[in-house]
Amino acid sequence: MDRNQAWALLNEHTKNPSLIKHALAVEAAMRWYAEKLHGDVELWGVVGLLHDFDYECWPEPPAHTREGAKILRAAGVDEEIVGAILSHADWNQDEYPRDRPLRKALFGVDELCGFIMAVALVRPERLAGMRAKSVRKKLKQHSFAAAVSREDIDAGAELLEIDLAEHIDNCIAALTPVAGELGLLPD
Repeated sequence: MDRNQAWALLNEHTKNPSLIKHALAVEAAMRWYAEKLHGDVELWGVVGLLHDFDYECWPEPPAHTREGAKILRAAGVDEEIVGAILSHADWNQDEYPRDRPLRKALFGVDELCGFIMAVALVRPERLAGMRAKSVRKKLKQHSFAAAVSREDIDAGAELLEIDLAEHIDNCIAALTPVAGELGLLPD
């Protein structure tokens, strides 16, 4: 599956602009990490773009990811993509462990991208000039973006064997080129 096909599939199943922006953010972070970890940039990007494409239709576990996997398999999508998407959900860990760079990266960037976007939305300068320090400060405020799992953000950095501050800065760097698409340009 190429990026254009993935984009069409995402838009077929996802109408919520926030979910589409999240998919674009995770795609950008996955492409960034693919370059850093010598992965297939296109494949990793497709995984990031599609990781939650079924969420709007099936938000409850375990239907989320599993229903999407059925759609992807019926379309003949590479099992590497399907398995990576399944691996980002805790309820699939027995069958689809986070045991390879692609799967580790998806888990590592998913919650963090959402959190970075939330932080950017409350800053007048949005993503511009954002640093790990300001994101870490917001992580300590448990009432801010309360639905975001701080434990998953920490676990993602550990899984990637990278310092959390460096991981945050990496994700900010990945999102910066697509800030316009994400609605994160300065006011």
